[in-house]
Amino acid sequence: MRVARQFWRDRKLRLFAVAAVASIVLIGSMRYSVHSPSVPTLVVKRGDFVDSLQLRGEVKALKSITIAAPADAGDFQIVKIAADGTPLKQGDVVVEFDRTKTEQDVAQYRSALKSAQAEIDQARAQQRLTEEDDLTAVMKARYEAETAKLDASKEEIVSKLEAAEAKLKVSDAQQKVRELEAKLNSDRASNESTVQNKIRARKKAEYDLQRTERALSKMTLRAPIAGMISLTSIWRPQGEATFKPGDRAWPGAPIAELPDATTLRISGRIEENERGRLALQQQVTVHMDAIGDREFTGAVEQISTIATSDFSGGWPFPRNFDCRIALDQIDTRLKPGMSAQVTVVIEKIPDAIVLPVQASFQKAGGTVVYLWSRSKFEERAIEVGRRSGDRILVVKGLRPNDEVALADPTSKE
Repeated sequence: MRVARQFWRDRKLRLFAVAAVASIVLIGSMRYSVHSPSVPTLVVKRGDFVDSLQLRGEVKALKSITIAAPADAGDFQIVKIAADGTPLKQGDVVVEFDRTKTEQDVAQYRSALKSAQAEIDQARAQQRLTEEDDLTAVMKARYEAETAKLDASKEEIVSKLEAAEAKLKVSDAQQKVRELEAKLNSDRASNESTVQNKIRARKKAEYDLQRTERALSKMTLRAPIAGMISLTSIWRPQGEATFKPGDRAWPGAPIAELPDATTLRISGRIEENERGRLALQQQVTVHMDAIGDREFTGAVEQISTIATSDFSGGWPFPRNFDCRIALDQIDTRLKPGMSAQVTVVIEKIPDAIVLPVQASFQKAGGTVVYLWSRSKFEERAIEVGRRSGDRILVVKGLRPNDEVALADPTSKE
């Protein structure tokens, strides 16, 4: 009997223990299901509060070299051109033009130059021959005039008729000398003019040859410095596009730009009400829209002292300030014209209570949070020191490990 009673007593105790455990689990699950937060929450922690300023910017080069088609030749057809954004070393080929027409012009002008030189040589040879003939004729006429004078000096021993004839011969001989001397001078002037005309023709052919040879030497344009090539866009009937093989470029047409990578800067504009927060040498972080896998750092290099109209800001045009950011890094993918998001670090406060803006709410002219306290949310007023972007600095009202709501639990949807 004693053994039976002991058996039933132990069995009751076990059943009671099982029932108690089941009741605890059931009550706990009921409490959890009924009293868990109804909105997302966040556990408050200490961290760095970064007071920052956001602005949009664009990559620009302070120094760049424009590569253009030669300006002193005709139409150019592109045979080869470097791809847009290709990193080049100094001396690499940027663009090659079709050389056929220019080589033909060079051959033609060389031939014209040889012909012009041959005509000069021929004209000078003819000038020497004419000069010799004229001088011979003048010398002969002078000799004849002297002979006539000698015959006329015998008038004392000849008849009057013979003396008169001798004087006429002297007069005719002197006239012939004057005519031949005049012809000599005229032929000299004429031959010299002919030679000078030939020389001018040769100079023109020489100039044309030198011009086409210069143009021929520019049929291949090379990179004067190392950098990333940026092809220039031109307007076409079908829209804006860059040059490509097969296109024709007019003399002096800008083909590409080669920015100096060491002079790349971020150019942006800052609102008037934010100008006072900006200072030189403030640290920045830069995110390039086209380079998503890297964050750049830099510093404020320049801030304009006078506000100017921003014609890209819509009507009415706002007035704001120009600022320039110098980057700490150089990336071969950086190109002028790229868009950038710049974050200027105004101040960094360590070991601070920082909340996202959506965790704070405006109530009765003040700022409150909803603190989760075991089974319900409690409204608590906080004091906000400052705000930066989507973060606020809480200086009073919260402690680390407090759990706050990320949405208003009292709102009725």
